[in-house]
Parts: sequence; structure tokens; C-alpha cells
Amino acid sequence: MSEDISQAIETLKKSQKMLGPVLASFEERVARFGADPRSAFWKNEEWQIRRYDILSRLFAPEDRQGGISITDFGCGYGAFFDYLKDRPVMNESRYIGIDISQAMIDEAENCTQDPRAKFHRHLIATEEADYTFVCGTYNMNLSADEGEWLEYVKASLEQLWSKTRKALGFNLLRADAPDQYPGLYYADGKAFEDFCREKLSPDVTYTDDRPLPDWTIFVRR
Repeated sequence: MSEDISQAIETLKKSQKMLGPVLASFEERVARFGADPRSAFWKNEEWQIRRYDILSRLFAPEDRQGGISITDFGCGYGAFFDYLKDRPVMNESRYIGIDISQAMIDEAENCTQDPRAKFHRHLIATEEADYTFVCGTYNMNLSADEGEWLEYVKASLEQLWSKTRKALGFNLLRADAPDQYPGLYYADGKAFEDFCREKLSPDVTYTDDRPLPDWTIFVRR
């Protein structure tokens, strides 16, 4: 394990207390709504699907017919697997959903009786995958210090990248989003683009996802 990844994991361990209120909030929502976009604080299902459409562009043409492995970090109740499951990309493919909420993992397992998918409660990726996706996972920080939250997000991305063979895709709320709400984290996409080029790979693509309040970054090997 490289020194950078060891440091990233230490940062993630220290972040667990900071993540406590976020975890509690998600567990309350899934107990209230079950397998529903509201459990993940999405505005509605349409915007959730738009985000998945954007992230799915990450797959290389040769991988769109399947035979790959996918990590979904912050998988919630497994909505991204539900989006992918009947598409060619999941032919003979494997999906690993990771979330810090046991309630979310339980909901995902209850909703998904598919041998291609498995779900784990964890703060990091524990096994390698060809593709890693992070959709909305870093958006809610509640009362967290913004500097500490930024360090957590960067450490998480470094750790995920160390377990990614081909490409990583993630999104965050735009710093210039027109409507901004307390408890959510709005990030400078260009600053994250620079971070990814410096720390992860020179092959980085940034997109502004208007009318969604997001931007998306793809990082490729």
C-alpha cells in the first residue's frame, strides 16, 4: 500500500465521527420511505435517472456489452443496480454496492435478489473493480466543517481510485447552483478537476450537468 493511500485511509477513519449525523439522517429516511428516491434525498426519480444516464457514459465502448465489474460507492438502496440490471453492460458483469448505512444495505438486499449484485456496509472499497461510480454520495455534509469535509472527499476518491482498474466517475453539487440549501455541500468543479489530474490520472473529463445542479468528473487510467 502506498504512503498516499495509507494517509487517505487514516483520514477516512478520522472522518467517521463527522459522518455520524449524515448516517443518522439517511437511516431515518430509509426507515420512513424505504426503496424510494426520497430516502437518498433526491429531488425526484427523473433527476435521479438523468444522473445515471450521465454517469453511464463512463463505460468504454468495448465494455458496453458486459463482462465487467462495477463498484457503486454510496449505493443506498441499490437504485443504480436497478437502472443497470437489464442493460447489455450487465451481461456477465458483477456489481458491488457499498454504503455506510446498514439500513440502506438491508433495503438493497431486500429489493435485489440477483446473483450479479452484492452489498456491503463499509467506508471504503475493499476489492478492485473495473469501474467505480459515486453518485451524490458526498452531497450532504450537514454541520460538518467544510475544510474537513473536503479532505474527507479527496481521501475517499484517492482510496476508491486505488481499487479502480479502468475508470472512476463521480458528481457533486455545483458551487454556483442557483438554489442552495443548508446542510448540503456545493463544490468547485474546476478545483476538483485539478485535484484529479494531480493525484489520480492525467486523463480527466469535466462536464457541467445543467439543468441539474451538478457537475460530473470522469477519471480514466
